[in-house]
Amino acid sequence: MGNLLIIGCGAIGRRVAMLALDKGETVSTFNRGEAGLGGTEHFTGNLDEVVTLKALPTRGAQVIYLAPPPGGGNEETRVRNFCNSISAGEEPAKIVYISTTAVYGDCGGAVVTEETEPNPQTSRGKRRLHGEHLFLEWGKAHGVPVVILRVTAIYAADRLPVMQLRAGQPVLRQEESHPTNRIHADDLSRICLAALEKWKDGDIFNVSDGAPTTMTDYFNAAADKLGLPRPAQVTMEEARRVMTPLMISYFSESRVVDNRKMLQELGIELLYPNLEAGLKG
Repeated sequence: MGNLLIIGCGAIGRRVAMLALDKGETVSTFNRGEAGLGGTEHFTGNLDEVVTLKALPTRGAQVIYLAPPPGGGNEETRVRNFCNSISAGEEPAKIVYISTTAVYGDCGGAVVTEETEPNPQTSRGKRRLHGEHLFLEWGKAHGVPVVILRVTAIYAADRLPVMQLRAGQPVLRQEESHPTNRIHADDLSRICLAALEKWKDGDIFNVSDGAPTTMTDYFNAAADKLGLPRPAQVTMEEARRVMTPLMISYFSESRVVDNRKMLQELGIELLYPNLEAGLKG
């Protein structure tokens, strides 16, 4: 596979790095200052400051871009800074960009495929769609293939909503809760590497386990797994008074994400095909 460069190496990036190291690959990682993983070459910097990105080993690298966008606005300025930091002759071999299914917006519970027209209503969705466009345009201009992964909510035993449950944060009552989609962190890590190996330039893949449940189901299952009380359920009217705008956006948007292209074209067999399997053990 060649040198792998992981931009935004947090919980998912570390999983990806460990899988690649197990395959004998050379791995470089980048984040804002967290410790690097043993066996990797680690770089620190700030995607908000182009000057701190100049030393990254991008030439001929297989890049997986996992970094989150900035916290406000509708533009993905960090993707722009990353692209602008790459000098002529230092282009990577390919880029996998981790986007989000929030780019589809609220679809009223309808099924969305990669052919569904994006229509983000939230700033986070708009930022990610802008990031997709920036990478695709930059890749086309510089002859670098780009693959987009539109990822659903990520969960794992170490990514459960512990703080929200302990704080007694309510959830929407089951009768008003819409279908939501998710993917286990271990499966996402495998999918990231598969996208580097089995790709066509400009490919877009929805990333989901294909077994949607409601957000209320998820919080209840997480509470049971953690041995904590299940959260109180409130109406949407009450939720708008007591929930953060981010949580309201999660509960307000509804779609069912079709993952067939991912399974078929990336040759993925999920380790955790549903929430129950992902929370066992």
